[in-house]
Amino acid sequence: MIRVTVLDHGAGNLRSVHRSLAAVGAEVTMSADPQVIAEATHLVVPGQGAFGDCMTRLDRQGLANPIHSHIVSGKPYLGICLGLQILFETGSEGGLHQGLGVLGGTCERIPQRAGAKVPHMGWSQVNGPVGSEVQHAGLVPMLGHWFYFVHSYQVIPKNQALDRVVVHHGGMEIVAAIAKDNVLACQFHPEKSHIAGLSVMRRFLETS
Repeated sequence: MIRVTVLDHGAGNLRSVHRSLAAVGAEVTMSADPQVIAEATHLVVPGQGAFGDCMTRLDRQGLANPIHSHIVSGKPYLGICLGLQILFETGSEGGLHQGLGVLGGTCERIPQRAGAKVPHMGWSQVNGPVGSEVQHAGLVPMLGHWFYFVHSYQVIPKNQALDRVVVHHGGMEIVAAIAKDNVLACQFHPEKSHIAGLSVMRRFLETS
C-alpha cells in the first residue's frame, strides 16, 4: 500500500481528498507539520481560496520550502486547484503575490467575455490543446472525460510546450491540468469528479 501525505494548510476538501485516495488503495496521512511534509514520499496539496492567502499561510507555517524541496527532489506531487496555481511564479488575485516558482508563468483572473461565466463552475470536458499532442502518462487518461471545476483564476504557463490538457470556456482554452516529470496538477477537483476523478488519483499512485 502506498503512503500518501495530504497537506492540511487550512483550505481544501480534505475529507473528500482523503476518501478518494483511500478508495484507490492509498494509506493517507494529513499533516501541517513541515517535517512530515519534508519526509513524504507522495505529496498531495489541495486548496480553495485566494493565491496570496494560501502562500501567506504556507510561509507562516514553514511549509513552502518543504513543498518546493519535495518537488525538485523528484518525488511525486499532486496539486489540486490552488495546489496547481501556487506552482507558478506569481498570482494576481488581490495584488501581485509570489508563488513557489516551480514553473514559469502566472495565475490570472479569467477574462469576462460573452459566453464565459466567471467563476467557471460545474462539469466541463477536458481535451488536448489545439495543435498540441498530450504525452504525459498522467494526462492522457483525462482526455475526453468530464471533471468538476470551480475557479475564477487560471494559470498561464510561460512555456507553451508544457504538457497540458484544457477546457474550452467562452471561446478560450483554459488550462485544466499540467504535468511535468514528477508533477501532476489539476485545476479541477478530482475528489468531486466521481469515476474520472478516481482515475486521476489512481494514476498519481502509480507514479514512482
